[in-house]
Amino acid sequence: MFTGIIEEVGVIRGMSMSGHSGEISIKAGKVLEGTKIGDSIAVNGICLTVTSLRPDGFTADVMPETVSRSSLGGASAGDRVNLERTMAADGRFGGHIVSGHIDGTGTIREMKRDENAVWVRIEAGPQILRYIVEKGSITIDGISLTVATVTEKDFSVSIIPHTGSETTLLTRQAGDKVNLETDIIAKYTEKLLVGASGARGTSANEEVEEAGASGITMDMLQSLA
Repeated sequence: MFTGIIEEVGVIRGMSMSGHSGEISIKAGKVLEGTKIGDSIAVNGICLTVTSLRPDGFTADVMPETVSRSSLGGASAGDRVNLERTMAADGRFGGHIVSGHIDGTGTIREMKRDENAVWVRIEAGPQILRYIVEKGSITIDGISLTVATVTEKDFSVSIIPHTGSETTLLTRQAGDKVNLETDIIAKYTEKLLVGASGARGTSANEEVEEAGASGITMDMLQSLA
């Protein structure tokens, strides 16, 4: 598990791909401390397993699912990437629950300065936006951020100077794709509400009313209000 608090920015040394799978090599420093082969490191929010270590970097395998779900398929040598080790049991929970399993990608549509902050507006599909709420959490390229606004086609976040200087987000530009992971609690909640059948209604009320298989009903929720 990760928290979305970036520890350092690394650099892709190279990618050796065969079809849609292969190996990625990354130059890094801080995230190597205490890391062993088999440990996980989030690379731009993607949970990858370390397959080899060297004094100034590591390698990891890349699966077809990773390439199809993330922006990694378009990455190349020299690209800077956000890195985070898994959360230590005695560590502070500075961000939010991040699994490192990307839901999909979004596209940056606008970056606009607002005094010392920068607004970043990202367009995403309905399958991702359904889990994004105002003042909720979102992971963008591995960075835990607070959602400021949400519309039917996009959402916006405000980047403070510290986040901008410690991550790669403000080096991006309009048109770039970013990896998105929505709040895992929202996905588990939906699964419980719609039941094992996976059937979805067209509204929140219909989804709750269809949740007979889970034992959660509208009457039950109203009784708790």
